[in-house]
Amino acid sequence: MARQHSSETLHATSVAIGGRAVLLSGPSGAGKSDLGLRLIDRGATLISDDYTVVKWVDGRLEATAPETITGMMEVRGLGVVDMPRVDFARVALIVDLCKEIDRMPADPEMRSVAGGDVPVVRLAAFEASAPIKVELALKTIGLT
Repeated sequence: MARQHSSETLHATSVAIGGRAVLLSGPSGAGKSDLGLRLIDRGATLISDDYTVVKWVDGRLEATAPETITGMMEVRGLGVVDMPRVDFARVALIVDLCKEIDRMPADPEMRSVAGGDVPVVRLAAFEASAPIKVELALKTIGLT
C-alpha cells in the first residue's frame, strides 16, 4: 500500500485480533455488533461499534472510533454498554456480512478504503462458526 493522506468513515464494527483490525461491514441488522461481541468473547478487543474511522497513520491504514462512541457497544436487548477497547489497530481485513455467501469463492477480493487496498471476505454473521471463520480469514488472507 502506498502512503495516502486520507480518511474514510465506514458503517462497520471493528475489533482488534492480535493487534490487527477486522472491519465487520453490513447494513443495520446484519449482525455487526453481534459478531463483534462473539469475537470479543473469544479474545478480540473492541475498536469501534457500528461506525469506524479508517485513516493513514505512519504509512499504514488504522481503524479507530469516532470520539462520540469510543468504548461503547450496542448490545441488542441490553442497550449501549461500556466495553474495554483499544484506541486503534492496523487494518487487515474487511468482512462483508451477507445472508447469501459463495461456497467456494474465487481469489480474495480487494476493496479500496481511504486510498489503500484491503482484502474482503463474505460471511453469514449469525452462523455459529462465523467467529472462527473470521479468525481463519485473518490468518490466511489478512494483511500483516
